[in-house]
Amino acid sequence: MKVDWLIVGAGFTGSVLAERIASQLGQKVLVVEQRHHIGGNAYDYYNEHGVLVHQYGPHIFHTNAKLIWDYLSQFTQWYSYYHHVLAVVDGNQIPLPFNLNSLYALFPPHYADKLVQQLLEQYGFNVKVPILKIRQEARGDDLTFLADYIYKKVFYNYTLKQWNFTPEELSPSVTARVPIYISRDDRYFQDQFQGLPKQGYTVLFQRLLSHPNIKILLNTSYQEIKTEIGYQNMIFTGAIDEFFEYQYGELPYRSLEFQSIYTHQNQIQPVGTINYPNEYHYTRTTEFKHLTGQQVYGSTYVEEYPQPYQPGKNIPYYPIPKTEYRELYKKYQQEADKLEGRVVFAGRLADYQYYNMDQAVARALSLFERIISKT
Repeated sequence: MKVDWLIVGAGFTGSVLAERIASQLGQKVLVVEQRHHIGGNAYDYYNEHGVLVHQYGPHIFHTNAKLIWDYLSQFTQWYSYYHHVLAVVDGNQIPLPFNLNSLYALFPPHYADKLVQQLLEQYGFNVKVPILKIRQEARGDDLTFLADYIYKKVFYNYTLKQWNFTPEELSPSVTARVPIYISRDDRYFQDQFQGLPKQGYTVLFQRLLSHPNIKILLNTSYQEIKTEIGYQNMIFTGAIDEFFEYQYGELPYRSLEFQSIYTHQNQIQPVGTINYPNEYHYTRTTEFKHLTGQQVYGSTYVEEYPQPYQPGKNIPYYPIPKTEYRELYKKYQQEADKLEGRVVFAGRLADYQYYNMDQAVARALSLFERIISKT
């Protein structure tokens, strides 16, 4: 087989680039995926009970970029959905991100009033502030108490379970992802566009990859076919250290194990996701019918257990955001630069960079416009 482009990986990055190359350049693309399905970690399917579940944990699409939303809207209609998350703290279910409503769920009204006033005076309203910043800047006994309380009860143990590091040992970007939100807005995301594909992510990917110039090969690693396929260019969205045969050592990741539970109850949680910062070995539970709006008998939810990544045994989900690992990645990036563009590296694993779904799409579209369309 001869193609213009060999694309390794059928997640958002690889699939969007395949669609662009096929439809805009009229060139032939082979997408090679080592798993049995397209869609990467956004893959969803109907389980034996007829419940649409996300195999690799909850995926809620959200973006402020109209361009991204409009691009994907060519391939799907949307189920409008605002994600709500609760955290169990001292036996109470409080909204996340931690906000003004969370204060009233935890403290007596008069004390919550006092804390709200001090937060507003120091930071203003409708502001997101990382917890480590508040701990450093807190003025007065009340805000110092509050910062330490939130840090201990909401962030510290959850971070230990998720990453096996304390918040201080990781990049500030980690705690900044779930800041203290000085607002009454209980939504987990505040983006302008939010929702899930009406017929599921897998259907969205099927449509992205339906162009006649695109061929797909599943259950296949690129090493198996790279000498058998004639191609002019390669886009690699897999792990960059694997591509270079770990010559500088393995880049570390965190992985996840999901335990799926079915219940005959119509609903078991008041919201889509509940976090457990301090109890249990799992970090959170997600009930999928909240996310999809599906009407079906019974319900399925998953418990999420973080674990170390072990090549060949589980899936690399999260690059670990520490300076020393970023420096290791740069060594591989230098090797990639030596290839002088013959292989384009892009995506969460290839960039050793965590991307939200909209960020992965934006990266792919930008890469196409800046580089690939000019190849």
